[in-house]
Amino acid sequence: MAVAADPGHHFSKPIRDRIALVEGHGVEGDAHAGPFVRHRYLARRQPRLPNLRQVHLVPSELFASLSDAGFSVAAGELGENINTAGLDLERMPLGTLIELGPAAIVELTGLQTPCVLIDRFRAGLKRQVLSSAERGPPFKSGVLVVVRAGGPVVAGDSARVRLPSSSFRPLPAL
Repeated sequence: MAVAADPGHHFSKPIRDRIALVEGHGVEGDAHAGPFVRHRYLARRQPRLPNLRQVHLVPSELFASLSDAGFSVAAGELGENINTAGLDLERMPLGTLIELGPAAIVELTGLQTPCVLIDRFRAGLKRQVLSSAERGPPFKSGVLVVVRAGGPVVAGDSARVRLPSSSFRPLPAL
């Protein structure tokens, strides 16, 4: 639905016409790209951790849900790189592969954990993305992935899901 990238560490990311995914790295030119963790809090403590947060995906359906609750949030504003439609990302198992566009493939590594910055962006938003359901993911703020095969991604590209052949393992919080 939309793609975004930002070379700086800002909460929101500007929408782009296209992004390039780089294998083992992330979104070309994005602050969170790289083989080692780039999340500022984690990078200060353990800078050589593998980067399981190379790309952030958010289902566009989240925006409608937030709008119904009185929050106006648009693509890129939650710091995501890619907005999808029709994919229940947070309920997919660990290791799911998603083919994006003509060549890119990403692998789900975990749930995006909402932090205090989400409330600085919109007061009360963190509580809104926390799940009250007994079953399912503990929060709905997207998923994090690593890039397994690079390639261009533009709004309107197809997304094809390949579930892992192993038993279902829920996405951990990252």
